[in-house]
Amino acid sequence: MEKNSNSPLVKKSSSIRPATKKNLITYAVVVAFFVLFQTLSATGNLKNAYKALLVPICIYVIMAVSLNLVVGVLGELSLGHAGFMCIGAYCGSFFSVLTKDIITVTWLRFTLAFVVAAVAAAIAGILIGIPVLRLKGDYLAIVTLAFGEIIKTVVNAIYIGKDSKGFHMAMSTAGLGMEPDGQVILNGPQGISGTPRNSTFVIGFILVMITLFIVTNLMDSRTGRAIMSIRDNRIAAESVGIDVTKYKLMVFTVSAAIAGCAGVLYSHNLATLTANTNNFGYNMSIMILVYVVLGGLGNIRGSIIAAALLYSLPELLRGVRDYRMLIYSLILIIMMIVNNGSFFVALREKLKFRLKNKKGAAAESKEAV
Repeated sequence: MEKNSNSPLVKKSSSIRPATKKNLITYAVVVAFFVLFQTLSATGNLKNAYKALLVPICIYVIMAVSLNLVVGVLGELSLGHAGFMCIGAYCGSFFSVLTKDIITVTWLRFTLAFVVAAVAAAIAGILIGIPVLRLKGDYLAIVTLAFGEIIKTVVNAIYIGKDSKGFHMAMSTAGLGMEPDGQVILNGPQGISGTPRNSTFVIGFILVMITLFIVTNLMDSRTGRAIMSIRDNRIAAESVGIDVTKYKLMVFTVSAAIAGCAGVLYSHNLATLTANTNNFGYNMSIMILVYVVLGGLGNIRGSIIAAALLYSLPELLRGVRDYRMLIYSLILIIMMIVNNGSFFVALREKLKFRLKNKKGAAAESKEAV
C-alpha cells in the first residue's frame, strides 16, 4: 500500500525547524550587511568616519548578544558586563605586547590573544559567579555593578614591568625596581601602549558569527531549554531536578568569555588602552544593557540591530549638530514603545498569525493542484 504524500501524518524530510530557520535568517542578515559594507568600502563609497565605526559596531554587537544570554535568556540582571570586557582587553593586550617580538606571525599571536582573554574572563566569571549567582534581582545587579567598578580600579592601580630578571609588579612606577633597560607594560592609569592594531572589520565579522553560532546553538539545545525554564519559574525548574546554580554559572561563564574576546577586539583597535569612566565603567555596562532591552530580551537578532543602529546613530546625526542628542533620545523612546508596547506586541502577533494562515492556504492550494 502506497503512502499518501499529502497526508498530514507523513513528515516531510525537507522541512526546516522553526528555530533553525530563525537562526539562518539572523546569519543571513549579518552576512548581507557585511557584504554591503565591504563592497562600499572597497569601491570607495564609504566615508572614513563611517569606516571607523565598523569594528566598534562588531564589538558592541558581540557584547549585546553575550549580555542578552544573561539578561534575556537566563533572566538575571547584570550591570558589570564591561568588567569582563576589561579583563579580556587587558589580558589580550598584555599578551600581544609581551610576545610581539617572539611570535612574529600576526594571525597566530592574535588568535592566542583571544584564547588567553577568553580563558581569563571565563575564570573571572566562575570566581565571581559562584558567590554572586546565589543572589537575585536588585542584589545581583548591585554586586555585579560593584565588580565592574572594582576591576576598573584595580587595573588603574597596578604597574607591571619586565626586564632580564623577570616580571615586576607594584603600585607605582618607582616601586617596580627594574633595570634601566626594562619595559613597563602596564603603566597604571596610563594603561598599555604599543598594542598591535590587528583588529579589522573582517575579523570582527568572523567573531560576530562565532558568537551567534555559540549563543543560538546553546539556546536551541537541551541546556538552553533548562536555562529558560529557570528564567520562567525557578521553583518549578528545581522541582524537576534542574541544577539551578550549575546552569546559572554556565551561562555567566560563557557570557564572560565572549565579552573577553570582544575586549581583545577593542584593545587591538586602539593605540593606547586605558580604563576610565567612558570605557569599562558603569556607563558602558548601562549602554550595552540599553541595546539588549531595546532589541528585546531574549531576541538575538534584535540585539544585533539595536547595537549596530544605536552605536552608529550619533555619527549619522552629526549633521544636525545641536539637535543630535534630542533626535537620538526620541529614537530610543520610539524603539522602546514599538518593541515593548502592548499594542505593538499584539499587532505583531496578529500579523504573524495572518501571514502563517496565508502560507498554509497557499501550501494547501499547491497540494490540491
